[in-house]
Amino acid sequence: MTKTIGLICGSLRKNSYNRIIAQSLTELDDSHQFRWIEINDLPLFNEDLEKSVPETVTSFKSAIQDVDGIIIVSPEYNSGIPGVLKNALDWASRPRESAVLSRKPVGLIGATPGGLGTAFAQLQIRQVLEAMQVHVLPFQKVLISQVHKKIDSDQKVLTDEQTKRYLQQYLHQFIHWIDHLPALDN
Repeated sequence: MTKTIGLICGSLRKNSYNRIIAQSLTELDDSHQFRWIEINDLPLFNEDLEKSVPETVTSFKSAIQDVDGIIIVSPEYNSGIPGVLKNALDWASRPRESAVLSRKPVGLIGATPGGLGTAFAQLQIRQVLEAMQVHVLPFQKVLISQVHKKIDSDQKVLTDEQTKRYLQQYLHQFIHWIDHLPALDN
């Protein structure tokens, strides 16, 4: 059965390496649908705004509800999670009793020009998602280091064949995992 996978990019940069990596996922598998779930227009999380939730937040939450799973593709800033991504996750976690990411299957991918491939950011993202009771694909990490050597920035495409194969394997594992994830009672 065809799945719809939401893509969240943890970078707002116009020519983001991580957006290029996320876009490459859509080109590696045409048997599933992909939808971008944008986070760039979300206001900073503020409980006062929950009294009258902004439309951008409502649309963001609706987009999450409408997909079978989500892949977050994020850089690492100062050995940690980008603030804009943490803000989006905070919005998705509220109110707790109807959090849109709760029990949703999520995969993590990260790319950086550095040598550790977003290892620290992914640890922090996993910690936040665990607190939100999100199902994160276990035992699988995609830590793309030296990303600037693996893409064509002008064409905005992934050019490294080994990375393409690895991403394709990850995507297939993620879809398989969604299909076999046991339904847990809330």
